[in-house]
Amino acid sequence: MAYNPEEQEKIEGLKAWWSAHGSSIIIILSTMIAVMAGMQAWKYYHKQQAQQAADLFAVLQQQIDKGGSSEKINDALHLLTTGFPESGYASRAALMAAQANKNLGNIPEAKAKLQWVLDHTNESEIKDITRLRLAGILLDEKKFDEALKLLDAQHNESFSGLYADLKGDIFVAAGKPSEASAAYQKAYDRFSMSKSNYANLVQMKLDAVKVSK
Repeated sequence: MAYNPEEQEKIEGLKAWWSAHGSSIIIILSTMIAVMAGMQAWKYYHKQQAQQAADLFAVLQQQIDKGGSSEKINDALHLLTTGFPESGYASRAALMAAQANKNLGNIPEAKAKLQWVLDHTNESEIKDITRLRLAGILLDEKKFDEALKLLDAQHNESFSGLYADLKGDIFVAAGKPSEASAAYQKAYDRFSMSKSNYANLVQMKLDAVKVSK
């Protein structure tokens, strides 16, 4: 097919441009396609990971609900915490397993699970709950200083009442009524501010401590 001089010049210019830049264009397009495919694969991978974590969480829940042994509960948790430690399921499962172990009398395992949560979760509220539970176990073990140190950690304001109340319990057990009174008063003020019914229970503790002074 014959072209006029003007068309021929355009064609030659296009050939020259493609010769100079064609490889770069192909690389850019290939990269874009690879990135898009990679993003889809990554989304699929995360979806699969989340589903597997959810399935393991369900297995753990079943073990707890049917009164499984400490060993079976811990085995189920191990699969979840080692395979998907950064998932939200792992920290919540560890909390559940810790409570189950405590109920079964396996206190060392309960403490270990709670410590795992503190070491691995990035969710501040989960950490706040975990400190309360671990401090409660330490109180039962009469490890008062360890328990108080745990409760001195920075926490969300919404947990201030519970933290102060547990501190009061620890001070009572440690034979320090004055410190207990101050802690209970702080807890009472906090719960009264939020109009929580729990304030009534704290008031009873506060009255009892004042009488015992």
